[in-house]
Amino acid sequence: MKSREPVNSYIVSREILPEAILKTAQAKELLVRGDALTVNEAVDKVGISRSAFYKYRDGIFPYTQTGKDKIIALTLLLEHRSGVLSNVLNTVALLKGNILSINQGLPVQGVAVATMSVNITEVKDSDAMIERLRQQQGVKRVEIVSQK
Repeated sequence: MKSREPVNSYIVSREILPEAILKTAQAKELLVRGDALTVNEAVDKVGISRSAFYKYRDGIFPYTQTGKDKIIALTLLLEHRSGVLSNVLNTVALLKGNILSINQGLPVQGVAVATMSVNITEVKDSDAMIERLRQQQGVKRVEIVSQK
């Protein structure tokens, strides 16, 4: 049995990558987003051959800087009325928050508990966002459970 050699990985600026490698990354992104349904469609859209795509597809991956994101987890107590959760979501979006996950329990005695994780990297003032959520009609309580 052959021993497996370690895989070397590098972070490289896109400006120095050959066009075929960049277009392979673009084609992969089209496939992931569903903007292209087949490899043929993706390579046609970006302008590379299928052979170039298959040559580079296993060697290029998007780099995301998740370590720089600010994420908070919230617990909210909401009145069980139409539009309350929708108003909360709209407020978060208006203030440039990005909701990563949300869960709302079944209402008991006219209130429901909702939990959300929110990326607040783009939010100018997270304290003001929390205060604005607390002032929403139908919001009984907002608590920050954790922040990263």
